[in-house]
Amino acid sequence: MRKEVSIIGAGLGGLVLAGMLHRHGIEVAVYEGEASVDGRTQGGLLDLQEQSGQRALYELGLHDAFLALVRPGEDAKRVVDCQATLLLDRPANPASVRPEVDRGELRRMLLDALSPEVVRWGHKVSSVRTMGRGRHAVAFANGSTIETTLLIGADGAWSRVRPLLTDASPVFTGTSFLELHLAPDDPRAHVAAAVIGSGTLMAVAPGQGILAHRNADGSIHTYVAVNRPEAFASADALIATERVAALFNGWAPSLRALIAESDGVPIIRPIYALPPSLKWRRVPGVTLLGDAAHLMSPFAGEGANLAMFDGAELARALISHPGDHEAALATYEVQLFARSHPVAHLSASNLARFFGPDAPASVVDLFANR
Repeated sequence: MRKEVSIIGAGLGGLVLAGMLHRHGIEVAVYEGEASVDGRTQGGLLDLQEQSGQRALYELGLHDAFLALVRPGEDAKRVVDCQATLLLDRPANPASVRPEVDRGELRRMLLDALSPEVVRWGHKVSSVRTMGRGRHAVAFANGSTIETTLLIGADGAWSRVRPLLTDASPVFTGTSFLELHLAPDDPRAHVAAAVIGSGTLMAVAPGQGILAHRNADGSIHTYVAVNRPEAFASADALIATERVAALFNGWAPSLRALIAESDGVPIIRPIYALPPSLKWRRVPGVTLLGDAAHLMSPFAGEGANLAMFDGAELARALISHPGDHEAALATYEVQLFARSHPVAHLSASNLARFFGPDAPASVVDLFANR
């Protein structure tokens, strides 16, 4: 099967790109390894910046729909030490230019704006090969194949498209998250919500911390962070939870409860990053966006914003260079490197501040001065 523009990955950036191309009558298909839109949990809250994530939604004509999803008051920040001593309790800013939204709801909004046939679910990439003259062939685990004149890797941290452009691979940052949930109908969720406050709770200390917030449905979403060797959290999820919980002995009971009082199977998330100044030489017929291009830790709050802006900028370049993919990709990549490199360096710096030797004072300073 031949396709002119093929996007691998139905994350936020890939969907923004597909939406803009589709609106301009450019044939596009998105191939996603998940079986359906509900194939996995989409994570927690995102704050969308006015000049990046929100700008992409303006381009798609979806900004009003986005505003209907905004969670008022969720940009509040509460920082405490390991004994739950309040160090910073910054209220929400009604005039914030970085409103919070549930990632799953945002993704659903982008999907609803596309014709159903654009996204091909259950298409996990098994191999990609160069055909010459800018064409590429993609084989999927379900046995199907495509050949395309323009291949976009929007397939995240472990992109199967990235090796066509660079040998760079994600490197473990030294920090792992244990992701926990508590259902909204669980009586313990009300107690946890009181500890968290109206926005995000950050309980941090050198080498570890607890970050928590409420989702749109009232459930509690907690990330327990530890600076330990990668193998520390690589065991069975329940064993890993016990190991992590033991590191928080002596912390305030209200904080330890955020670890102990959860439901479902915990998710282990080692945090990886690509080199912050990653570039590659122009390769005909292929490029990357989002985490596939500039994977970084979440401590600059920019990953989703950059991915969405990448999608919008790539679409704009393709629309502005009809019939000349290479001119479009060259223009896009120059701008991609320029905007992503400073953010990737900031993300690495902020990660060190969150769990470094000066925590929690370093985190208080970060948000007090923002």
